[in-house]
Amino acid sequence: MNNRAVQWVKPLVFLLFLAPSLLLVRGLLTNNLGTDPVTTLTHNTGDLAVYCLLVGLAISPVRKLSPKFGFLVRFRRMVGLFAFYYATLHLLIYIFLFSGFDVTAALANAKAHQWLALKQNWIDVWPTLRDDLQKRLFIQVGLLAWLLLLALALTSPQWVLRKMGGRPWQTLHRLVYGAAVLALVHYWWLVKKGNLEPLRDTLVLALLLLARPAWTWWQKRRVRPTLQTAS
Repeated sequence: MNNRAVQWVKPLVFLLFLAPSLLLVRGLLTNNLGTDPVTTLTHNTGDLAVYCLLVGLAISPVRKLSPKFGFLVRFRRMVGLFAFYYATLHLLIYIFLFSGFDVTAALANAKAHQWLALKQNWIDVWPTLRDDLQKRLFIQVGLLAWLLLLALALTSPQWVLRKMGGRPWQTLHRLVYGAAVLALVHYWWLVKKGNLEPLRDTLVLALLLLARPAWTWWQKRRVRPTLQTAS
C-alpha cells in the first residue's frame, strides 16, 4: 500500500477503533447496557484496551511475513494510542462510578461554580481509592499497566523520538510487552476462580511474545546453510 492509500485508510482505521466507545456512549444514553451498565462499561473498555494492545503487538510479526505488509507499521502508533485511550476510560469508570465518587453532586457543584465543594468531592473519595489500591492486587497491577501505557503515549510523538534518539526510544517502547502482560494479569486476578475468559487473550499474547525469538531463530537457521555453502 503506497503512502497516498495509507493516508486515505488512516481515517477509516481511526473510526473503526473509535466506534466501540461511541456505541458504549450510545448504549449508556439510551439505557441499553443491560441490568448493570457500570459493569458492562468496565468490562468492555478493559477488553478493548487488551484487544488494541494485541493488535499493536501483532503488527511487527505480521509485517515480517512479507514486504507487502510493511505499510502496517504506519498504523502502529494509532493502535497503541487507542490502547491507552480505552485503558484510561477503564480507569476513569472505576474512579467515577465504582469508587463511590458522587458524580451528581460534583456536576452540580461545577455548574454552580462551587469550586471548594467540587474539591471536597475529590477529597472525599480518595480514602476509598487508597484503601482499594492497598487491598486489591489486581488494581495495583492494572494501575501499573496504565502507567506504562501513559509513558508510551507521552513519548509517542515524532519530536520525542528525535529528542530521545532511536535506540533509547525503542528500548522504552518495548515496555508495551510488559503493559500487555500486566493487563492480562490484572484480568486473571479480576475474574472469579475458574473463569477462563482471559485464556483466549493470554494464548494470543503468548504467541506474539514467542514470535520475535521464533523469527530470530528461523532467520539464523536460514543463514547458516548459506554460510556453509559459501565456505
